[in-house]
Amino acid sequence: LMGVVPQADNLDEELTAGQNLGVWATLQRVPRRERAAAVASALDAAQLTDRADDRVGTLSGGMRRRLLIARALVHSPRLVLLDEPTVGLDPQVRADIWLVIDRLRNEGVTVLMSTHYIEEAERLADDVAIVNHGRIIARGSPLDLLAEHAGSEAVEYFGPPDRLAQVEALVAPTGLSTRRTGPSVSVLRAELLPTSVSDALGYGNRRAANLEDVFVLLTGEVLD
Repeated sequence: LMGVVPQADNLDEELTAGQNLGVWATLQRVPRRERAAAVASALDAAQLTDRADDRVGTLSGGMRRRLLIARALVHSPRLVLLDEPTVGLDPQVRADIWLVIDRLRNEGVTVLMSTHYIEEAERLADDVAIVNHGRIIARGSPLDLLAEHAGSEAVEYFGPPDRLAQVEALVAPTGLSTRRTGPSVSVLRAELLPTSVSDALGYGNRRAANLEDVFVLLTGEVLD
């Protein structure tokens, strides 16, 4: 069985949280004698037990998003599809959604999720597919993608365009990749940067490489 969490909120405003799940359980043919327990379990998974009798119209955006996830769980699916589950939510609410997804994974539910938040994929996913213009251009675990494309460290240099061009020119003979975003350019696989080149480049902000480095390197797109 499969559960789907759409990006659009299509909950019934006039019903309570529990009633929304009850209707969905009926549509998903959950046996009548099991519906109450199924609704209670889904509300618990989404941390909404105390809001079961509240009308959907009174719930916050984050609660409504969690209720959409609960609705997708009410018939105990083994696969859940999430379409941009945290889009437009503030950081704390996003963290709450992440906890729900963690719980699903820990319970053995397979979660297939689309997201534009690269840190979300890095934080939650066992397997990541990077899609560009409708095609999968890279796939693997976050660690494998980093190892293949970005290494373990990056050094970030800031400055005007001529300074960034100078950095790129100094790095080019080493064969290492760079990514430019706004007022900065990052040198990937910085752990392999020769000391002589590093000295010529001057001070840079050394940091751990991340999945956004991989995304920008492979697609040329900059994320907001």
